[in-house]
Amino acid sequence: MRLRSPKLALAGRRFRAEGRQPAPFVVGVSRSGTTLLRLMLDAHPQLAIPPETHFVPRVVNVCERLVAEGASTAEIRAGALEAMITHPRWGDFGLAEEEVRERMESHDPLTPGDAIRSFYEAYAAGEGKPRWGDKSPPYTWKSLRIQRALPEAHFIHIIRDGRDVALSLSEVSWGPDDVTVAAEKWVSELRRARKRAKGLARGTYMELRYEDLVAEPEPVLRRVASFVDLPWDEAMLGYHRQAGKRMSREMARTLKTLGGGTITAEQRARQHELVSSPPSSSRTGRWRTEMSPEDRAAFESVAGRLLKNLGYELE
Repeated sequence: MRLRSPKLALAGRRFRAEGRQPAPFVVGVSRSGTTLLRLMLDAHPQLAIPPETHFVPRVVNVCERLVAEGASTAEIRAGALEAMITHPRWGDFGLAEEEVRERMESHDPLTPGDAIRSFYEAYAAGEGKPRWGDKSPPYTWKSLRIQRALPEAHFIHIIRDGRDVALSLSEVSWGPDDVTVAAEKWVSELRRARKRAKGLARGTYMELRYEDLVAEPEPVLRRVASFVDLPWDEAMLGYHRQAGKRMSREMARTLKTLGGGTITAEQRARQHELVSSPPSSSRTGRWRTEMSPEDRAAFESVAGRLLKNLGYELE
């Protein structure tokens, strides 16, 4: 099965006509390279991508419920803000509630899209950039809800060999210990994401391989930049020069997840420590030497068909 390509010209014409530039949403199974791609794009002088948000579908739901109940604009604004600032991720953004509220106050009525854009625009302004995007792996299966509120959302789905994903997940505190569970997670999330993508607006979804991104970053990044109408800039290739400082600032606190777990600041920093180095293919194909024959067989018994369909070799 070939990776899907974007309908670039059609998408560009449509979103320019609406007066909004495409907003890249980087998605994928966790440990597939979403952080790497996010930092590459964020290094562009025109584009700011915050740390993982996770609250966008929640804001959409709150706003739509309040609208259906006949709430006032002030009540909708308060509900949207509460959904953002009470989320465990809020502290990662270095953003004052007032900066978002002021932008929301310029909209009456306030739509779910207006509320969410107010957050992204405030964040981008703080970074001194005119455009914004997002990187949140769970949005792979929430893309339709997000695009309902933000028609300009363009989804960039990064896919990595599931056996390497399983190895990477085994190295983080919140990853599954069982290789069969990791395989089931990889297959389920990939299939759900691709199924949802069929309902997205034409020309607003693309796929790329992690292995291609680290082996030949420039041609892959040029394709991504074209997909979201972003002019090419060499700064994306030098993302690693500022990545360490950026991640240290964003990961400097313990995160208490909605599921009740806790990830320490040290654990958060450690799981992204490689982004301070230029992209390298050394992290691809690790399963050949680091995965036991038993684990490899267990993973492929669950995910072999999808691996083959995606063009990954089986042994």
